[in-house]
Amino acid sequence: MADERGLSSLTLSALATRLGVRQPSLYKHIESLDGLQRSISIQARRELGQVLAGAAVGRSGPEAVRSLAVAYRHWVLEHPGRYAATVRAPDPDDEEDLRASDDVVATVVAVLAAFELAGEAAIDAARALRSAIHGFVSLETGGGFGLPRDLTTSFDFLVETLVRGLGEDAPAG
Repeated sequence: MADERGLSSLTLSALATRLGVRQPSLYKHIESLDGLQRSISIQARRELGQVLAGAAVGRSGPEAVRSLAVAYRHWVLEHPGRYAATVRAPDPDDEEDLRASDDVVATVVAVLAAFELAGEAAIDAARALRSAIHGFVSLETGGGFGLPRDLTTSFDFLVETLVRGLGEDAPAG
C-alpha cells in the first residue's frame, strides 16, 4: 500500500479497509501508525541492502558504483513508498533499525573502498553518492523532469560524473 499510495497516505484506517478488518483489530499486530512505519522502514532497508549487495557482488571500482547506482534507482522506481520509509536516519536507540541501516551503509562503503577512501572521506563519498542518487530518483518519481531527454541517459551521466569524482582527484580525507 505504501508503494501504491505513498507512505504519507498510508493510514491505519486504509490498511484495515484493505485487509477487510476493523481498525481496532490491527492493534493485535501493530502498536500504532509509527510502529507500522518503523516496520516498513526496517523491512525496506533490508530489501534495499540486499539489492545493493547483490548488485555489487563480483564487481569493484567504477563498475561496482555503476551497478549499485542502477540497482538503487530501479528499486526506488519499483518501491517508491518503501523507499520513502528509508530516507530518515534510524533512531539511535533502535538496534534493529540501526542494523538494517548499517548493512546498507556497509555495502556502499565496501564499494567505495576500491577508491581508497577511508574514515571521514568514505563517509563523505557515501553521502555524496546517496544524495546524488536520491535527488535524481526523487525528482524522477515526483515528475520533476520535464525536458525532452531520456531519463536513463541523464542518470548514466550523473553516475559517470560521480565515478570520475571518486577517482584519483577525489580528496583522500
